Amino acid sequence: MADHKNNKEENNLEKPYIEETMPHQASSPSFKGTGMKMQPPFVNDYGVVIGDSKYNSENSPLNNWSEDTDPEIMAGDQWVHPTNDIGWNTAENRDLIEKNVKPKGAPFTHPTKDTSFRKD
Repeated sequence: MADHKNNKEENNLEKPYIEETMPHQASSPSFKGTGMKMQPPFVNDYGVVIGDSKYNSENSPLNNWSEDTDPEIMAGDQWVHPTNDIGWNTAENRDLIEKNVKPKGAPFTHPTKDTSFRKD
């Protein structure tokens, strides 16, 4: 995960979790009692809020797309939230949290399959 500075803007962001849970996401696991703390939303290098559960930001390249936009701009850790990510809603990742096992290695990615399709 990229290192993000806690600035005044980030400190004022609404946190979408309650007592280490995400009640607005029916399939989201509870982090309560796992030793993993929910992380607050952060603002990435592009001024986009990550982890607020709103999935929309005025500064997002998706909202400002043009023929000149390089899709690579949206790659990397600064676009992934450590605890408020759709990947936690998969059965495999929920199982890790429920068994209090921290994930190892890099986030799972697949070049042609959306493993989190319909998990939110």
